[in-house]
Amino acid sequence: MPASLSTRPLPPVPAPSGSEGVSASFSPLYQQIKGLVLQSLLGGEWKPGEAIPSEMDLATRYRVSQGTVRKAIDELASENLLTRRQGKGTFVATHAEQTVQYRFLKLVPDAGGMGSLGPAERHFIDCKRLRAPADVARALGLRSGDPTLQLQRVLAFQGIPTIFEDIWLPGGPFKGLTAERLAAHPGPMYGMFESEFGVRMVRAEEKIRAVCPGPMEQKWLQVAPGTPLLSVEREAYTYNKLPMELRRGLYRTDKHHYRHELS
Repeated sequence: MPASLSTRPLPPVPAPSGSEGVSASFSPLYQQIKGLVLQSLLGGEWKPGEAIPSEMDLATRYRVSQGTVRKAIDELASENLLTRRQGKGTFVATHAEQTVQYRFLKLVPDAGGMGSLGPAERHFIDCKRLRAPADVARALGLRSGDPTLQLQRVLAFQGIPTIFEDIWLPGGPFKGLTAERLAAHPGPMYGMFESEFGVRMVRAEEKIRAVCPGPMEQKWLQVAPGTPLLSVEREAYTYNKLPMELRRGLYRTDKHHYRHELS
């Protein structure tokens, strides 16, 4: 039975600590609709790349006005969770689309602009299952010792090894993932996570600092000791802010720079 506001209301937002005696505040109606749509996305009712029901159908389903649904959909679209297509409808955003394949990769060639990075040559160094070290467990919301998957790969652009990545994933959602499957997949890694494991990365947080390479990075990136590299540590999340990836990348910047548009 489809969720409606009369049967599955979202819980009220709790009052801030120390605000005894102040009335609890409730989410606006469109935020409640947004939450119900997110529940459907999280539950896999609409897959990445698929169309969601029309605003009119959703308004009927949730027993609210079409304007309320539109406001909720607009917010989800602004967060890159949904994509509007003129004359076709609204679709679940997917990393398989060419326009978003490098959504979380902000490295740009010095001679070009955003979107001119070009296709990456991928070389997978290792893929193994390990018990989570304490720092990885904290980042992924696991207990120390829980099963995880560690991937290491190099991305090259125009034949030049440019990014060395050390990637950690929770073991449960990615059961059966191997280096062979990763290498055989023609599209982006996040697209594979969507299509084969039902995990969609919807947001990420990054920490950036300058570092020098260790022996392994010198080998795989073909750089000399003391070469400055850009360290980008990314935590990526699926719906409901659930952590699904810890990615530590070292970037060569002799022919590229990190670019992020602010607004």
